Amino acid sequence: MALIALFPGQGSQVVGMLTDMAQAYPEIGETFSEASDSLGYDLWSVAKDGPAERLAATEITQPLMLTAGISLLRAWLSSGGKKPTIMAGHSLGEYTALTAAGAITLFDAVRLVRSRGQFMQDAVPAGTGAMAAVIGLDDRKIEVICEEVSLSRGQVVEAVNYNAPGQLVVAGHLEAVEACLPRFKEAGAKRALLLPVSAPFHCTLMRPAADRLERVLKDVEFKSPSVPIIQNVSIQPETDVSVIRKHLIKQTFSPVRWADIIQSLGALGVEHACEFGPGSVLSGLGKRINLSSKHWPTGNVSLFQKALASVGVSG
Repeated sequence: MALIALFPGQGSQVVGMLTDMAQAYPEIGETFSEASDSLGYDLWSVAKDGPAERLAATEITQPLMLTAGISLLRAWLSSGGKKPTIMAGHSLGEYTALTAAGAITLFDAVRLVRSRGQFMQDAVPAGTGAMAAVIGLDDRKIEVICEEVSLSRGQVVEAVNYNAPGQLVVAGHLEAVEACLPRFKEAGAKRALLLPVSAPFHCTLMRPAADRLERVLKDVEFKSPSVPIIQNVSIQPETDVSVIRKHLIKQTFSPVRWADIIQSLGALGVEHACEFGPGSVLSGLGKRINLSSKHWPTGNVSLFQKALASVGVSG
């Protein structure tokens, strides 16, 4: 019975996350302490007490979510949970997957994604970029509208997160994104609304961030991951470090084709997917995308223990 470990990206963080897990499983506190030593501040205090505005700052959110994912996986394995045979992560979650698979140390990983968050925030001046969710409209119709608005305005607006059938996120210049919204609704979208994010992630406006990230990545030691990682860019399980590095750079300004990743699980023989992170966003998407695999969130004690009992232990 193959198990994939899935790690969410930004957006699942909330003040007080993993509090009950930390009381029940010492691996949570130990992992956050390790990350705090690397970052130079108390990351668990931020997770526990907030404020929410600080959690939402991308240079805080990225190491926070990575640490949360690693802490949950460590608790899972310590509890005898079945070892994943493959891993994947949504955007930032790809870095969590690589850390979980031993390709990069937690000490280096939290510093790396803190820099990644800073680079992505710096790439577009505050207030000039935006992202919007579009619900209930065909992907190709969304792409065409983005192309037409980009051409007419001379600005960037692109489809960037293919999260599930009928659920897509676009990003680009604020004015261009706003110009698309009424057109999405006219074309039949059930909803089209701006998202409360600090930068237009995964569109071509992020190329300056990718250039800076490439220089930093050269100085970070990578090892071949212990299990294959399905990368966002290739939608393929990768273990070659040179390929992984190249795809991490490209990922910064490329769409996240999450629906394709989840749809590929059947061909890979995956029967169960555990989401290691606060919330259950990926589990919800997975149930919509791939009905042949069962998806289990683990972000609180009740969900964690239910997943353990359902997926089974390593034997």
